[in-house]
Amino acid sequence: MPLPTLLRNKLRLPLVAAPMFLASSPKLLLAQCRAGIVGSMPALNARSSEQLDDWLGEIVEGLAISPQAAPFAINQILAPANLRQDRDLEIMAKHRVPVVITSVGSPGEVVAAVHEYGGLVFHDVVSVRHAEKAAAAGVDGIVAVCAGAGGHGGQLSPFAFVSEIRRFFQGTLLLSGALAHGKDILAAQLLGADLAYMGTRFLGTAECEIDAAYKQMLQDSGADDIVYTDLFSGLRGNYLKASIARTGLNPECLPMPPKPGVGTGGHGAFKLWKDIWAAGQGVGAIDGLPRVATLVDNLEQQYRAALRQAQAIAS
Repeated sequence: MPLPTLLRNKLRLPLVAAPMFLASSPKLLLAQCRAGIVGSMPALNARSSEQLDDWLGEIVEGLAISPQAAPFAINQILAPANLRQDRDLEIMAKHRVPVVITSVGSPGEVVAAVHEYGGLVFHDVVSVRHAEKAAAAGVDGIVAVCAGAGGHGGQLSPFAFVSEIRRFFQGTLLLSGALAHGKDILAAQLLGADLAYMGTRFLGTAECEIDAAYKQMLQDSGADDIVYTDLFSGLRGNYLKASIARTGLNPECLPMPPKPGVGTGGHGAFKLWKDIWAAGQGVGAIDGLPRVATLVDNLEQQYRAALRQAQAIAS
């Protein structure tokens, strides 16, 4: 499908860098946008609404002096536990955030507020039922979070998920789940998505401000080193096996998860995200810690090579 006007002819690659809790920062977002892809960050990565206001001012100012940069996105968590969501939405409207990526709850109120100033709303989902609700709420885009995605990932195959969403939704469709290579971006398009949605691969970059030990663990890990569990937050997600093991837990035999809907925010003496580190099944593609600009250069070369290969096969 044609991209919305706000994104059309603004992207070097059909790629959105996924917002990563605690890991995405203004520094990483700006590097992503300047490299020609949509950079993003969760609103809750700012410690307060006031800090979010400051960060958005910094981002808007930073992109104003980079006229070739791509638009940016901010992730808004709609869960009842997020007591800041109304204030944060006001701040995003103040700064006219181009794309708001909503998660967990109903995006209806966000759609109205963001459309009022001309922005876009993308909603991430892990099931067809949630995709139908998002479409009914009038979102501009749906992020299909498939099996293998880092953090709170889904379980559906991209082949099935994309096809079912396309039966009822003709807006912008983004595909998430273990994408880590330029050919994966093209594969997402061939499946019927408009944009690829890539997170874990950007953890392994110079601009990502996570713990050095986390970066080393990413480089040492592959797809078999990812554990999918709902133990730590009450929602199923993918985490690095080694980060679980170092807490004293056996990642091959984890204890029973909390009751449905009861997130622990941690377990025992350790805390989710601080000690238990998220990553998707595409982690094996991380080799070294390049700058974001270099990584996007490589992704584009891989994408163009895959496109030529696909054209040769078609001919």
